Amino acid sequence: MHTQGGRPGPATAQAVAGGAVAQVLVGAGVAASATLLRGPYLVGESIRYAAASAVLTGVGAASGQRLRLPRGAEWLWLAGIATLGLLLFNVALVRGSASAAPAALGVAVACVPPVLSLVGPLMERRAPSARILIAALMVTAGSVAVVGFGHTGPAGVAWAVVVFACEVAFTLLAVPVLGRHRAWGVSVHATWMGAVGFGVLGFAFEGPSGFAMLSASDWAAIAYLAAGTTVTAFLLWYSCVSRIGAAKAGLLTGMAPVAAAVTGVILGGPAPSVSVVAGISVVVGGLAFGFARK
Repeated sequence: MHTQGGRPGPATAQAVAGGAVAQVLVGAGVAASATLLRGPYLVGESIRYAAASAVLTGVGAASGQRLRLPRGAEWLWLAGIATLGLLLFNVALVRGSASAAPAALGVAVACVPPVLSLVGPLMERRAPSARILIAALMVTAGSVAVVGFGHTGPAGVAWAVVVFACEVAFTLLAVPVLGRHRAWGVSVHATWMGAVGFGVLGFAFEGPSGFAMLSASDWAAIAYLAAGTTVTAFLLWYSCVSRIGAAKAGLLTGMAPVAAAVTGVILGGPAPSVSVVAGISVVVGGLAFGFARK
């Protein structure tokens, strides 16, 4: 990490800001994802990731970047991101929402920071930081307060566990390949693999007619998800992880439930309760503690 006089350098501060924006985009995209769930979901996701991959490839080509083909075990890491972090994660959200309260799935995602604070440094061949772990626990506690608890049965719990594992995998599986492929390369490969995977599933379970069943609101949701929560968020997130490490970047995942709560209010939802406001305060406190200068 580059520092200047003990303070985070400009590049580090930029990475943190980018990671925060990425999580805000993910949280704000919850409403768009909910819209897409009402249509041929698998086909819609295939189009989303195909469009994102095309845009990412074009942006890279315009900026003179050269896409490197994966080699050896890199295929497994990148395929793991696409399979677990994209396909299974999104399928688990859909199936989980049918058997669990949304809050239960939100709690699963909220539990990610402590895991990243412990496992991330080990994958980066560093010792975990007690300070970051404490901050991660604070962020998780605050995030749980924001999303609340929901009653769910065994099936819902099982899908929540899958959502949790896939969310962790999305970040940790990128650690070994970010050095060679950078954020752009990882994003391109993950999205084209995700597009192929969802395309196969969409053809098998929704049929070719799924494309014709997409409504105007579905296409609008796809456009936002492709541009915002995929192209922009992927680049910002993986750049952040590459720059400051998975442990500190994991703290920023607490921004997603906060953004989702705020977006819900903006779209006409009820005013946040006292517990939600308290949870947001705890998340902010955890972020301040984790990123404070030692």
